[in-house]
Amino acid sequence: MLKENGLPRTVTLDTAAAELVIIDQTLLPAKLKLLRLSQIEDMCEAIKKLRVRGAPAIGVAAAAGLYCLAARYVTENEEEFFSKLKSDADTLNATRPTARNLSWALEEMLGCAESRKGQGVSTIKNALKVKAKDMEEQDVAVCKAIGEYGAALLKDGDTVMTVCNAGALAAVEYGTALAPVYVAAEKGKTVSVYSLETRPLLQGARLTSYELTENGINTTLICDNMASSVLAQGNISAIFTGCDRVAANGDAANKIGTYMLAILARHFGIPFYICAPYSTVDFSTKTGKDIIIEQRSPEEIRSLWYRESMVTEKANIYNPAFDVTPAELITAFITEKGIKKPDEL
Repeated sequence: MLKENGLPRTVTLDTAAAELVIIDQTLLPAKLKLLRLSQIEDMCEAIKKLRVRGAPAIGVAAAAGLYCLAARYVTENEEEFFSKLKSDADTLNATRPTARNLSWALEEMLGCAESRKGQGVSTIKNALKVKAKDMEEQDVAVCKAIGEYGAALLKDGDTVMTVCNAGALAAVEYGTALAPVYVAAEKGKTVSVYSLETRPLLQGARLTSYELTENGINTTLICDNMASSVLAQGNISAIFTGCDRVAANGDAANKIGTYMLAILARHFGIPFYICAPYSTVDFSTKTGKDIIIEQRSPEEIRSLWYRESMVTEKANIYNPAFDVTPAELITAFITEKGIKKPDEL
């Protein structure tokens, strides 16, 4: 993909050192720092504190992380090995409840290990290493495919709007919602982006605006409450977002504020696309009402970006990380398998 800035992969497995390597996204855009993780406490902290974030990136990180943990188990007893592996997988899975890719990736890794039962611990460890690295490369291929399908919807000179960060920093490379923009640029099209700042964690301001401008994409940052004003001007061709979990009926959970954009898109007659790999679809979850919504710390709103608290201690604070967009508001899902209507998943 476009890499004028030379950004490394957001998440990768160092197979030689058996270490999970991630960009610490809490420091962006001020500082680009790589973290090398090999202990479960550090991995869980990185996921919870959003040092690594974005559904695809979390999945790849969990897979790589589980291998790094398994590589350090000092046992040749398969029963003991599997007991440790499942315990660590459960611990990693509990870090964030909404993102489907996290549990999916861990299920894939456990399935890989189970398929080698009886072949010895060394063989299982090697299989997990190969599987984790394959999942990393698969993520790149899947996101590139999403970009190809999405780019076909864009004309030279189009302007799109997005919320949160579903770009290269939310995956290994390319991302989901921004993949069509990057692929369009690779094909010589000029596409501009309006990025919502995305309160309270400011992923749109800190991350999306950073990676797009570093890759030469014309980008305009706006506050979340400016979206309707911009859409009313009639210059937005489409809205592209990512998502963290899709229910069987097509309802989709994504960063808080996405539902608002879907309603505005319907009002202004603008296509609203959700870009996501098929691994994000959870067919065991019937509707959006069944999706568990992560509740985060009140301090993210009260004081995170301020020298001192900007909110009276007497005020209650509600801080859901995600909202659920009903299927009927989604024009289509852009996946690695093509563009699908919600009822075609």
